[in-house]
Amino acid sequence: MKKEKIKEEKVIDDKMSSNLQEPSLGYGVFFQPTKGSLYTYKDYLTWADGKLRELYNGMVMTLSAPSSRHALVTSTILSNISWFIKKRKGKCKVVHAPFDVRFPKEGQTADDQITTVFQPDICVICDLSKIDERGCLGAPDLIVEVQSPSTAKFDMDQKFHVYESSGVKEYWVAFPKEKAITVFILQENGRYDDGTAYEYDVKIPVHIFQGLEIDLKDLFED
Repeated sequence: MKKEKIKEEKVIDDKMSSNLQEPSLGYGVFFQPTKGSLYTYKDYLTWADGKLRELYNGMVMTLSAPSSRHALVTSTILSNISWFIKKRKGKCKVVHAPFDVRFPKEGQTADDQITTVFQPDICVICDLSKIDERGCLGAPDLIVEVQSPSTAKFDMDQKFHVYESSGVKEYWVAFPKEKAITVFILQENGRYDDGTAYEYDVKIPVHIFQGLEIDLKDLFED
């Protein structure tokens, strides 16, 4: 399952109030503010209704809770990585959603300047200075996204480009239905490779950790 060029979908352009109150949305639907206004992380912090959200270039998307298959795949990958780090007494931290990762542009790290905030299913952070009380500021070393019907295109297009341009060293996209994972590795030129697809009962090497492999057979067992 190689990455394909996917055209960015048009978003809903709607009226909004002057205080940038986030509108009522369906899952997987983007809301784009009126011209001249963008949602920022500062706005994001004011939405205290318990909904799961992500920001992409000032647009907001409401997320749905993961399916049981999605959750099981996530927990298996996370437990394998956590066990490896603990065994090796490593300093890296592995966390799962909901966990905010802020992606600032050109060093603009203030809350009212950040317009992209994602909640990766799993992220591994080895530069612990990036972790604060509200999540992670800057690119994790490894990110895993487990695909669902509402996020499939977004994971392989917009998120792909954000993770690539931000310097995420390793990006995994898991396909539970197909029982497969595609792994993208950041190259010296700052671009991801074409991706390596792993299927069936092979073992996937975790490139940021020498000696760690995850068995697909264990990951997708019924």
